[in-house]
Amino acid sequence: MAAQKGRDLLVKIAEDSGTYKTILGLRAKTLNLNARAVDITHSDSASAWRELLPGAGVKTLDVTGKGIFQDGVSDGIMREAFFAQSQKNLQIVIPDFGIIEGGFLVSSLSYSGEYDGEATYEITLSSAGLQTFAAL
Repeated sequence: MAAQKGRDLLVKIAEDSGTYKTILGLRAKTLNLNARAVDITHSDSASAWRELLPGAGVKTLDVTGKGIFQDGVSDGIMREAFFAQSQKNLQIVIPDFGIIEGGFLVSSLSYSGEYDGEATYEITLSSAGLQTFAAL
């Protein structure tokens, strides 16, 4: 994968119409995929080397982002999703790599602002169910 512009990594939320809308104002985005290992090492493991059980661990996907308020619509959707703890379908578009799609919960939402600067927010979206991947 060649060098990419960070602004091309997009986080999109499903609208009632079934289309996806980019969550505006995100300046920084981080995607973290994790598959916890299940250790099955036992007294007969070769030379006491750790053994892991393939495919047995819990898989998670967390998306964190920081940004500025761009429009009231995407801010309102995220705020409502946090307070209701309702699952939202998201698409994570990774340039020249693929699209990850599935259900997420807003697990963290914070707001801040400097006296002489803009109001900002930080958000963490945690996977809540099956995630699918489609290569670009």
